[in-house]
Amino acid sequence: MHEQDIAIVKALVPMAWADGEFAEQEMETIDALLDAFNATEAEKLSIKEYAKSKRTLDDIDLQELSADDRRMLLQHAVLMSFADGKQTASELEFLGMLAAKLKIPEADAKATMDAAAERAKKFLHLL
Repeated sequence: MHEQDIAIVKALVPMAWADGEFAEQEMETIDALLDAFNATEAEKLSIKEYAKSKRTLDDIDLQELSADDRRMLLQHAVLMSFADGKQTASELEFLGMLAAKLKIPEADAKATMDAAAERAKKFLHLL
C-alpha cells in the first residue's frame, strides 16, 4: 500500500470509534478498503492491531495526506458513519470536527459530506 492509503485507512479508525464502539460492520468496511488498496497481510494485521484501541482526532496524522487525499478521507469517513446502518449524532459531530482538522473549507466539506451521505444511504442495503 502507498503511505497515503495507509494514512487514510488509519484515519478512519477514529471515525469508527466516534460513537464509542467499534462495530463489526465498521471493521468489515476497513477490511474492504484494505482489500481495495491491495494491502499486504502484514499491513492488514498492523491496521487491525491499531484499531483495537480507541482512537481520536488527535491520532490522525495529516502529513501523509494531500488535499485530494483529505477529501477522499472525508468521503470514506461519511461511509464509515453509516457502516452499522445508522449515522449517530456523535458521528455527525465527529465528521464536522474531522473536516475542520483536514482544513477543508466549510462549504466544500458540507457539499462533500452531503453527497457522500446520499450515496451511502442509497447503498445501505449492501453494508
